[in-house]
Amino acid sequence: MIALWLEKNHLSLREDIPVPSPAPGEALVRVRLAGICSTDLELVKGYLPFTGVPGHEFAGEIVSINEANGSPTVINPSTGGGTSPATSARAVAESQKGKRVVGEINITCGTCWQCLAGRKTHCEKRTVLGILGRNGAFTEYLTLPVINLHQIPDSVSYDAAVFTEPIAAALQIQMQVHIRPGESVLLIGTGRLGQLIARTLALTGCDLKALARHENQKQMLASFGIPSISEENVHKGKFDIVVEASGSPAGFVLARMAVRPRGTIVLKSTYRGEQETDFSSLVVDEITIVGSRCGPFPPALELLDNKAIDPVDLIEARYGLSDGLEAVKHAARPGALKVLIYSD
Repeated sequence: MIALWLEKNHLSLREDIPVPSPAPGEALVRVRLAGICSTDLELVKGYLPFTGVPGHEFAGEIVSINEANGSPTVINPSTGGGTSPATSARAVAESQKGKRVVGEINITCGTCWQCLAGRKTHCEKRTVLGILGRNGAFTEYLTLPVINLHQIPDSVSYDAAVFTEPIAAALQIQMQVHIRPGESVLLIGTGRLGQLIARTLALTGCDLKALARHENQKQMLASFGIPSISEENVHKGKFDIVVEASGSPAGFVLARMAVRPRGTIVLKSTYRGEQETDFSSLVVDEITIVGSRCGPFPPALELLDNKAIDPVDLIEARYGLSDGLEAVKHAARPGALKVLIYSD
């Protein structure tokens, strides 16, 4: 099959990648759409020593399920999995073929102390789709455990469904930090992920302002009633919560300056390298710093299903898989929004 292949910080297009075989309890998924995000771009730059097929935002359909373990797992739009003990595993597997799905990207062991404590996304033995130890979505087919898959609601198009993973990541902020109506919140970074963060934060009723540098980003925020401000208008210690989504050292410095004493900084981006900061001031001002990563798929799909969020306007360009290298170059342009890769 055709795939983008990353090795030693070099991305190439290959046509000799074997179609993967799903392990017991896994499904073979035909990738219909894949989205390029900042993590993918950072991987190419050497963010992690990954070798394989990158890409973790996808929407596709089930081709087959390896039910060799006898587990009759059912894809479910609200939970991503369940059991049907009255039905044979083979019959259940057959019934899942052709279902449109998205997939959670962390593949976990279920037995380590992190998994048993309910922190599965921090599994000690985890692999991560297209990021760590497992080929990803910039290809024609991928495999994931059935329990990682969530059925796409009938009302949701592939164009919208491909945003499920980043919407879930945006929602994770609210899983970690209680954001109250009227609280002053500053969002730094309004690119691909930042736009989705802005829309999910706006649903909380907080007093949200966003720092946007590119005109297209400002216009998109304005269309949803979200005010954008310039760096010069970010005043010291005025915000209850600052979400730093730029991934840049300058973004963190600005976040530190903007947050009030006993306020919270949420780090929501891919950071490469080390960051210098004044830890003494963090202690004196009693600042809470929250790292935020992957999030819940069911509420993301619910937002898409009830049209509370419609991310399709964020799509800037589409490329066939055979033009995937050009797609990645496009996504790396300053201010670029979502670039999608579709199977030819």
